[in-house]
Amino acid sequence: MNNQKLNISELLMQFPLIEKLQTEQYVFWENEKLTSKKQENENITMDMIRDAEKRLQRFSSYIQAAFPITKFSKGIIESELKEIAAMKKLIEGRRGFNIPGTLYLKCDHALPIAGSIKARGGIYEVLSHAEKLALEAGLITEDDNYEKFHSEEFSQFFSRYKVAVGSTGNLGLSIGIISAELGFQVTVHMSSEAKEWKKDLLREKGVEVIEYESDYTSAVENGRKAAEQDETCHFIDDENSMDLFLGYAVAGLRLEEQLKQAKIKVDAGHPLFVYLPCGVGGAPGGIAYCLKQIYGDYVHIFFAEPFASPSMLLGMMTGLHDNISVNDIGLTNQTEADGLAVGRPSRFVGTLMESVISGCYTVDDSFLFRSLKGMFETENIFMEPSAHAGVYGPIELMMQGTSYIKKHGLADKMENATHIIWSTGGDLVPEESRQHYLQTEI
Repeated sequence: MNNQKLNISELLMQFPLIEKLQTEQYVFWENEKLTSKKQENENITMDMIRDAEKRLQRFSSYIQAAFPITKFSKGIIESELKEIAAMKKLIEGRRGFNIPGTLYLKCDHALPIAGSIKARGGIYEVLSHAEKLALEAGLITEDDNYEKFHSEEFSQFFSRYKVAVGSTGNLGLSIGIISAELGFQVTVHMSSEAKEWKKDLLREKGVEVIEYESDYTSAVENGRKAAEQDETCHFIDDENSMDLFLGYAVAGLRLEEQLKQAKIKVDAGHPLFVYLPCGVGGAPGGIAYCLKQIYGDYVHIFFAEPFASPSMLLGMMTGLHDNISVNDIGLTNQTEADGLAVGRPSRFVGTLMESVISGCYTVDDSFLFRSLKGMFETENIFMEPSAHAGVYGPIELMMQGTSYIKKHGLADKMENATHIIWSTGGDLVPEESRQHYLQTEI
């Protein structure tokens, strides 16, 4: 990270949208660096993503044994793709215009074990680390039944090792739950945005929670420094981890199969739009990267961020990535969307996304709560506020994204479009917190 003082006046002249960000307006930013071709990064290949999927398959017998809730999915951590026609009708009625095409929800709020989008990547990295340790110790081979990991012998073995992570909440839950189940000593460094119930749940699982009055970036930095002093500690870095990224990316392969099963076409005449809530960028980045490799020009991906925390938008638009923070332009990074309360984005992800995503947009916290109530009333689906940043995507596309639609020759194809809102978290939210969210008005 470069600590050189930024000249905000010069940035404002070069990027006028910053003024709209500063005054917390709805912003729709189109990525001018988006390429018209699939560009597989030499450091992250589709073979690597498929290898990650195979590793998760190897662990499916362990996951079934450790978490019986996954027996229905045979130990595969995946969520439903669900059409939300009633919510679409509600949105259209409130907005006074139609959203052409069909609206779906990727239900990661209901992912088994950790109840959020972080379940895939977080659990994958811990499992990958556990496999590496077990293979090196001669406790297992790749041809063995991985149900062995669910045993006292393996638990005793892993108790000699530590896992640590910095988190605003959901990644901490994902890492903490799976690490503790395997037997690791686990520490989660929680930023000020983290909800109390998430800290309580982790402590119930035997996880050490260290709380900070500062934001996500500081929690990660402190966690990283502490881990560097202990050679038995594996630090999971949401800003820079390849394993996390690959675990998240597996979702793209799974979605491809779900779309095929549902007979949903994705081609030149049937565009796919995907709206992903974004914090530091790891989860949406992994998913976006894989989808772009699969569908190329036929998929249009947008990242969603709160008014107070548009870190990825700011980093990508200016090209400064983690060398600029939302605080540098006068924003507070204070939002009810705790999973998205990140002031400084991942450079690793941001640079990868330069040729991948179509753009970013911002959304007001008040919309998150209106959407939360609407989704619950129309579809009987509860998602935490962060997840509803994605819901604003189709609205923003129709309001401020018309130039994007025209530029990419999509105007006459929108009736055949598929819109996918990617949910993030919700199933583990306690009933008391759910009622608080449902009654909140901003």
